[in-house]
Amino acid sequence: MTPDLKYWNAVNMLPEIGPVRFKKLYDYFETMEQAWRASKSELRQAGLENKVATALQAKHHEISPEQEMEKLARENIEIITIRDKKYPPLLAKIHNLPALLYFKGKIPIGDLTIAVVGTRKFTSYGEQVTPDIVSPLASRGITIVSGLALGIDTLAHRATLDVGGQTIAVLAGGLDKKNIYPYANRQLAEEISECGALVSEFPLGTRTYPGNFVQRNRIISGLSHGTLVVEAPAKSGALITAQYALEQNREVFAVPGNVNQNNSAGPNNLIKLGAKSVSTATDILEEFDIMLDNPGNSNASDCLNTNIVPSTSEEAKLLNHLSRNPIHIDKLTELSKLDASTVSSTLTLMEIQGKVRNLGGMRYIVNYQ
Repeated sequence: MTPDLKYWNAVNMLPEIGPVRFKKLYDYFETMEQAWRASKSELRQAGLENKVATALQAKHHEISPEQEMEKLARENIEIITIRDKKYPPLLAKIHNLPALLYFKGKIPIGDLTIAVVGTRKFTSYGEQVTPDIVSPLASRGITIVSGLALGIDTLAHRATLDVGGQTIAVLAGGLDKKNIYPYANRQLAEEISECGALVSEFPLGTRTYPGNFVQRNRIISGLSHGTLVVEAPAKSGALITAQYALEQNREVFAVPGNVNQNNSAGPNNLIKLGAKSVSTATDILEEFDIMLDNPGNSNASDCLNTNIVPSTSEEAKLLNHLSRNPIHIDKLTELSKLDASTVSSTLTLMEIQGKVRNLGGMRYIVNYQ
């Protein structure tokens, strides 16, 4: 940890310093310690208004950079700044990028990152289609980004974790345990931090206010090569994320829905405006010239216990061809050289025992725990 990090954190604790003013500081000063200790005239020369410069200096008596870093350490929260080579390269390209990120876990930036967003009040359709699309993507080693909100966000994170994939949850408040929002997803947040990361630009102790969601949505899309909208009304935060993706010159995908359903209005309108209609994971992968059947480079096994012991010779044969990558029952029958009825009955028993999962459409994966 570089000594200057504590001053980046201290400056970020000032509500008057947002992305635009923060950029003025790190463009003008060689270190953030210099900015923290600068005179009012120097801060004015850097581009800060007199009122903001006065506020920054006043905070010197209220904020101890050292003590604030100790608080972060107790919460196992780390900081990465725009000057760090490990700062997510996609995010570095957006307008009004966050000067620093707080994170808990490990930011898993792989070959491809896809944001999945949608309404909090999903229907049975959204409940089914979200894991059907997300699970194959996550199994392929693609990082899934979302916002930890109830609804589609939760389904996307959960579907990723269920196949041992990596996911990033971008929060609209501080990462300290008492401020994780929503409360119902605090256990999910802990799981995500073990096989991915919790991320926020807001300092420790920041409560989740409505206005923060719009600000954090630019990070969700900014971390991602593309954004998928599953279900969303005509006016929705998910559509704000999609708009950010368009402004950031990223791909936008949408799951079409029933024209009579309120939750379909958002995705259907996006498709009218040029978003790609998506019904399977393959529809997304095609845009990036990736084949679903190619296992690629995945770190998913880091989050899985792969010790699954077959109970019968038939199970052993099927496990030879089962992995985190979805495989159709017909292909399993062909590869295992077992008859179709044996494969079907064996898979049913294995599913009951928790050894495999049916992702829908008779596509199976190993259900690592």
